[in-house]
Amino acid sequence: MQTLLRLAEGIEKFIDRLGRWTAWLVLGMLAIGVWNVLGRYGGRLLGQNLTSNSLLEMQWYLFDLLFLLGAAYALQQDDHVRVDIIYKSLSPKWRAFVNLLGTLFFLFPFSALVIYYSWGSILNSWQIWEMSPDPGGLPRYPIKSLIIVSFVLLIIQGFADLIKNWVIFIGDRPSLEDNHGPNL
Repeated sequence: MQTLLRLAEGIEKFIDRLGRWTAWLVLGMLAIGVWNVLGRYGGRLLGQNLTSNSLLEMQWYLFDLLFLLGAAYALQQDDHVRVDIIYKSLSPKWRAFVNLLGTLFFLFPFSALVIYYSWGSILNSWQIWEMSPDPGGLPRYPIKSLIIVSFVLLIIQGFADLIKNWVIFIGDRPSLEDNHGPNL
């Protein structure tokens, strides 16, 4: 069990670092967004085009990165959507059990289905070096690849959660009195 707990801790550290790094993308996204707005209206006044499709798409891509790479971090921090009507009234042991069921029967199958059904589209995108249809747009294949990366990261974080919640459920280690179990 100790080996699994160390593995879960390593996964948690990796996802935490990735999530904290990803959060910095917000600044880039906002800077490009502000430039796009100022460039659009300032350009009209000056009679110049101060923005481009590639800058607009870069803003969208940064949002995609933030969402896709931040999903596993949100799961780790228990910042995902949860219906807490019954969950909050449960003991930590039974919360862990609900989390185990959710991970096994919802997170893992859904993530696997997304990977399975997006694989062909992403592979095709790489084969044709898919580009944006807009003039001056960015390549689409790298950002599409992050769909698979995102769901693999969710599965990895789900595995760490599975270990933590199993430990809580079997009573091998006390849990903290919060919604997302112990920080191992």
